[in-house]
Amino acid sequence: MELKDKIRSIPDYPEKGVMFRDITTLLKDAEGLVDAVDQMQKKLEGLEFDLVLGPESRGFIFGMPIAYNLKKGFIPIRKKGKLPAEVVSKEYSLEYGTATIEMHMDAVKPGQKVVIVDDLLATGGTAKAIVDMVESVGAEVVSLNFLIELGFLKGRDVLEGYKVETVIHY
Repeated sequence: MELKDKIRSIPDYPEKGVMFRDITTLLKDAEGLVDAVDQMQKKLEGLEFDLVLGPESRGFIFGMPIAYNLKKGFIPIRKKGKLPAEVVSKEYSLEYGTATIEMHMDAVKPGQKVVIVDDLLATGGTAKAIVDMVESVGAEVVSLNFLIELGFLKGRDVLEGYKVETVIHY
C-alpha cells in the first residue's frame, strides 16, 4: 500500500469545495509513519546542514524524528506568543486573514544552514514566512521538505529559487 492510500480524504472540510487531506490515518499506522519519515529523510541524503526547523504543530511530528535520526538540532517554529525568550516574528497571509509565527532570536545563528520540514505545502505562505525569518538572522535555507504537496495551490511558485522536496503530490 502506498503512503497516499493511508491518508484519508474528507470532502467539504473545513468548507464546501475543499478536499481535506487528513494525515491522522497515516500517523496511527506504525508502518506508514515510519515510511513517511524515512522517505522525507531520504530526500536529505548528501545535503549539508546544521538544524531542522519545523512549524507548529505537524512540522514537529515529522521534523523531530528526522533531526533525531540525523543527529541534528531541532528548532520549533511557534505561533505568536508561545515562546518565552526574545523572538523574531513574521506575519503572513492566510486564505481569510493573517497569522504570525515566531522563533527564538538565538535559535539560528548567522551562517548556519537549515532544513525546514512540514507536513504540507499548500500556498507556501507559512514556508516563505519561515524562510524570511531564517534569512533575517543571517542563516541559509538549504531545503524545504514536505510530506504532501497540493500542486494546484502553487506553493512552489512562492518558494521559487529554493530546493523544495515532497513525497506525495495531489
